[in-house]
Formats: sequence, structure tokens, C-alpha cells
Amino acid sequence: MTPDRPRIGLLALSLELYETLAPGLRQSRETWVRKAVLPALADDLEVFFEGAVFRADQIQQTVDSYRARQVDGILVMLLTYAPSQPVLQPLRQAQLPLLIWNTQELWAVDTTFSVQAMIDNHGVHGTQDLANVLLRAKVPFHYVTSHLKDPEPSAELVDFFRAARAVRQLRSLRIGLLGYPFPGMGDFAVDTTHLAATLGCSWTILTIEDYIRRAANACARDVTRLVKTYRREYAVDPGVTQADLESAARVELALRAMIREHGLGAMTYQFLAFGDDERTPTVPFVAASRLMAEGIGFGGEGDLVAAAATAACHHLQPPASFAEIFTVDYAENALFMSHMGEANVAMARSDRPVSLLARPTPITRTRDRQLVLVISFAPGPATLVALTQIEGGRWRFIAARVTIEDYGPLTGFFVPHFKVKVPGDVRQFLTAYALAGGPHHNTLCFGDARRRVRLMAAILGADYQEIGENGC
Repeated sequence: MTPDRPRIGLLALSLELYETLAPGLRQSRETWVRKAVLPALADDLEVFFEGAVFRADQIQQTVDSYRARQVDGILVMLLTYAPSQPVLQPLRQAQLPLLIWNTQELWAVDTTFSVQAMIDNHGVHGTQDLANVLLRAKVPFHYVTSHLKDPEPSAELVDFFRAARAVRQLRSLRIGLLGYPFPGMGDFAVDTTHLAATLGCSWTILTIEDYIRRAANACARDVTRLVKTYRREYAVDPGVTQADLESAARVELALRAMIREHGLGAMTYQFLAFGDDERTPTVPFVAASRLMAEGIGFGGEGDLVAAAATAACHHLQPPASFAEIFTVDYAENALFMSHMGEANVAMARSDRPVSLLARPTPITRTRDRQLVLVISFAPGPATLVALTQIEGGRWRFIAARVTIEDYGPLTGFFVPHFKVKVPGDVRQFLTAYALAGGPHHNTLCFGDARRRVRLMAAILGADYQEIGENGC
């Protein structure tokens, strides 16, 4: 899955004195930005650049224009030395994620170094001036030093602005709760006012009655089309009937309509709630797995926090899936991961088809059988992420680099399942996870997303804890 590029505004600073002392210097530095810097960033970032500025009114106007463009963050570059105070108020008022990039065109200072080269490459002390002032004014920022000739000159910039984009999406996220949270599960219990005030997420109740009504009224042609999709994309078990597939298709169409009409970016349901109404056709396990593949966050058992975390990780490093640790593999220092029927089908291994089966035993009362996509994830490096609250209502992100093993799907399993190898000893890992407040619902994404998670936590003002080979 190819994510949208973060949108950033480049605030390039220069010194007004040079307009008379060194005519042409600003234009020369702008040319370097346009010919070298912007192309180096273009694959990963959508950068808006309006030229270098040096007066307070110019700086304010540029920042205001970036805010109007709804950028995800601001990148500050010192093309020459520039004083900090004219920049302070515009950046404070912007309330956008801010990164100062300490870079220059010159690579080496050797015996050929000239006065002109010095004048063209002296922004570093301006970044120090600005960083000092922002710290004193308690304006959050991130600082990176790198050169375009470095092996990965913009990697940390991309990670920061990817995190900034995820935070922006999180702050406008609307979550649907279908039913009610699982009784007694306390690790994801949340004050929704606190959720809205800190993470920015809003939520709405979705009723089982509306779900049932929409499923019953689903367009017959859409149902037929979706059943054909199931048969084309998955290995449908011979025991699964046309009626089973139509029931699964109807509830998927119902969920999609609810998501569309309520403007949802994430959802959660609680399976017991479906059994409270005898008219419920089936549980939308197949729908949840397919919707995650399209970037809709998900949390099980009515977990709004897990739904928000999965949605955030999708924007951070897609694809992302809701997950849960089920069993410990002491022999291999690994964890067996599973859930009742929900996993991101976009993360399924590609060397074998995904089976579509009917659960032999229903998880709750429904009129029709309950179908599940038996998904095992593609092997390779991955990141386990959990979002939770700790004392005082403070948010904490927990992250660990793991490896998805070449494992599954297993015969006789009617739920998604896969196995991850953890860093170090599994005993230390699980102990550290629990002591960090790790909840029993978490998120998994491919690759190493730890730096992005850490940066996302910093932008949100949240705590970050990483679990490595020796625990925390």
C-alpha cells in the first residue's frame, strides 16, 4: 500500500542585511533549494516552497499560507544565518509539528575552502539560535542534522512528517462503536472526553438495529457482485453455501454504508451485542478484515483506543492490523497471535490463498453462520505497537521490533493466526510489556516503524516506551 505523501511547508530563512551586503545570495540559495533539495524530497514529501523570507511580516504571511493549505507540518531551513526572534511568534501561533533541518550545500571544508563558500554555507548557527529560543518559549520542535550526500539524507525527515500526518489524521478521526464495550475489560476503558481532548478523536454510537435494517435492505445486485468478489479473491470452503456468502455480503454492505454516512475512519464492535437481537444475520468478521485492508482502523470488543491506534498506524506505516497475543511459544521465543475473526487481509501471505470458512461454533447467537477469512501474515520484519493510558490519564505508545515467522495457516483453525518472534527472551519481553501497561489489544505493521511511533508520541505529547532484547 502506497500512502499519500505528507504535505509540508518549507520555511526558508535568510538575513535582511544580505539584501544589500551580498546581493544575489538569497537567490543563489533559493536556486540550490529548487534544484537539489526539493527533488531529493519529492518522492516522499509534497513540499510547498514560496522562496526565502527574512522580515517578520514575510515570515508570518508564509506560515499563514501554509496553514491555509492545511499542511501536516513545517520544515525550517536556515539558508544563511537568520535571527530567531522574528520567527518565534509565527511558529508559536502556527501550532503545527515543526522540524528544523540543519543542512547545507557544502560537503567538505578543505584547503580549497573560500570566503564565498563560507557565506553560502553558514546556516548552522542560525539553527542553534532558533532552537534555543523555541526551547525557552516551550514551543515543541524536532531537530535533524544531515546532508544530501548522506546515505539516507531525508529518512528522519520523512519519518517525522509521516508521524505528523498520522497525528493530523488522528486528531480528525471519527470512530464508530457498534454495540457496547465488552463488560469488565478495563485496560481499554476510556473517558471519551479525555480521548477527544488529548488525541482529538471523536466517536459515535452505531446501533445493531440499524445494522440489521441495512443488511436486510442491501441492494441485490451489490450482494451478487460482492459474493463474486469473495469467490474470486479467496479460497471458499466447499462447505460454505451461497446463502452463507450472501449473508456475509449483506452485513459488509451494511457496515460500509454506516462508515460512509457517518464519516468514519475507524470502527469497533462487540460480538456479544450482535447476539442481543435475534434478527442479527451474522457477525461481520469478513467485512472487518477487508475494511482494514482499505485503511479503516479496527478494535475488537468495543475498544475505541485500539481502533484509533490501528487507524494511526495505517497512516504512519501502512498496512496495519488489529492484533492480540493469545499464546506464548517459549521454545522459539515467540508469540502466537490471533483473534475471533479480524485481521488485515492486505497483510496475508501471498504464496497461498486466503481461505474463507464458516466457524464450526458460533461466537454469539446469529441467524446465519459466521464466516471468517483465515489469514496468516506474510513473514518478515514488523513492528508491534500498543496505545494505552497510564497514571494520570497520560497516553503511552509501546513499540517493539518483531519478526513475523513463516508459519500458518494451520489445518483446523477457523480464525486468523500468525506467529511473531520477539527480541530477546520472551519471558523478559512479556514482563516488560506488562509492566509498561501494555494492553491485551495491539497493532501490527510491516517493517520497522519504531522511530515513526516515537516521533508520533512526541508530537502528541505522549509517553513512548520501547521493548528491546533486554526488556524496557
